[in-house]
Amino acid sequence: MTQAIAHAHIYAARRARLASQLGEGGVAIIPTAPERARNRDSDFPYRHDSYFYYLTGFTEPHAWLVLDATGRTTLFCQPKDLEREIWDGYRLGPDAAVAALGVDAAASVAELDKQLPQLLENQHTVWYPFATHKGLETRVDAWLNAVRARVRFGVQCPALQRDVCEPLDDMRLIKDAHEQDVMRRASAISARAHIRAMQTSARMLRAGQDVREYHLDAELLHEFRQHGSQFPAYTSIVAAGANACVLHYRADAAPVRDGELVLIDAGCELDGYASDITRTFPANGKFTGPQRDLYNLVLASQDAAVAATKAGARFVDPHDATVKVLAQGLLDLGLLNKSKHGSVQDVIEKRAYFPFYMHRTSHWLGMDVHDCGSYVEPSSQGETSTRKDPLSGETIINRPSRILREGMVLTIEPGLYVRPADDVPEAFWNIGIRIEDDAIVTSGGCELITRGVPVIASEIEALMRG
Repeated sequence: MTQAIAHAHIYAARRARLASQLGEGGVAIIPTAPERARNRDSDFPYRHDSYFYYLTGFTEPHAWLVLDATGRTTLFCQPKDLEREIWDGYRLGPDAAVAALGVDAAASVAELDKQLPQLLENQHTVWYPFATHKGLETRVDAWLNAVRARVRFGVQCPALQRDVCEPLDDMRLIKDAHEQDVMRRASAISARAHIRAMQTSARMLRAGQDVREYHLDAELLHEFRQHGSQFPAYTSIVAAGANACVLHYRADAAPVRDGELVLIDAGCELDGYASDITRTFPANGKFTGPQRDLYNLVLASQDAAVAATKAGARFVDPHDATVKVLAQGLLDLGLLNKSKHGSVQDVIEKRAYFPFYMHRTSHWLGMDVHDCGSYVEPSSQGETSTRKDPLSGETIINRPSRILREGMVLTIEPGLYVRPADDVPEAFWNIGIRIEDDAIVTSGGCELITRGVPVIASEIEALMRG
């Protein structure tokens, strides 16, 4: 709770900004996430709802925020209960919540169904997150029915329901100074974790020890917690050898072999914010020729994407820059046959690169590792064109890509994944490479906040010799 108390003014300002967008007679209802059972008598580690935390800084379960257009906020939370606190831990309680969180009023969550209809009376619009909390629509219906039951007494019921995620998504897309600071610290922890895993791999192989993917995963987790991270931001990918060609592979028990590459996609969550780093490195600390050639191609494509990431550019620009470099490199290295596939432009137009690079270059990053926020420019939503996908034949509707603005945070993560095939040089078989960094958009370019772990092949080799 110290985080919420120390930064209460930040959350209050966010609530005020949301209130100003609700319109006259608007009321927003935002619940936190429920606790979820892992098995018969234990729960998964609890993690709050991101929208709720963004507005409150409050991390306890069983809590709700109600906010109206005047800016008045009411928090419903667990009441103080000595017996339950002995078993489950300290509760802030409604009496302390007003001062600690800067809300106007607080009540026991047991009062929610009684007080919500009263808070909705004579209001015009009820806002809540659509399709994110199972059963929420049913509860809202019950509260509205309770309001309707009093219309004979002159009470009016809200006539409209709107998705509160819409204004919140746009708010969350631009990270303020506090958010950027937390994300820099999360990135620094994650960078140290990647370094630790790289060095452990080389050290164990030099000592002749059996190295497994889970050994490297353990090093990541140790470093995350050692420096105060509460959780991994997502399930870590530790993929040795051919496993790196599986995009969402999870760390398992496969051996880490001398002469093969290891791809690690892992990042910690710190104080509610994610980091997301991918590095690919030689298990023994030394790239082979074909490994280095492919690695340097991916790195060159990332350099091009980084150069394209700046305020005023479009979200799609880093991806287009990546694809152009990868397409040329695939032709140059012989993974694509020039006589069959033609020029770089032909490769791009026909998406001939797709068997080797099948994902996008970027996604938003923030409280969620794939953070909220539209990828379409809101002011150009209605401008559409159509094209036929050369691979699937489907008709695709194009809308203008989002314009990047200062304070947006996105990943830049090109990759190449080479599976065995008759028309692919055998020297490249089963090599999977991805390089991912987190970028804060600035006026003149972007700030890469994850370069605490190197990306240049020779620097990785030097690090692993240490």
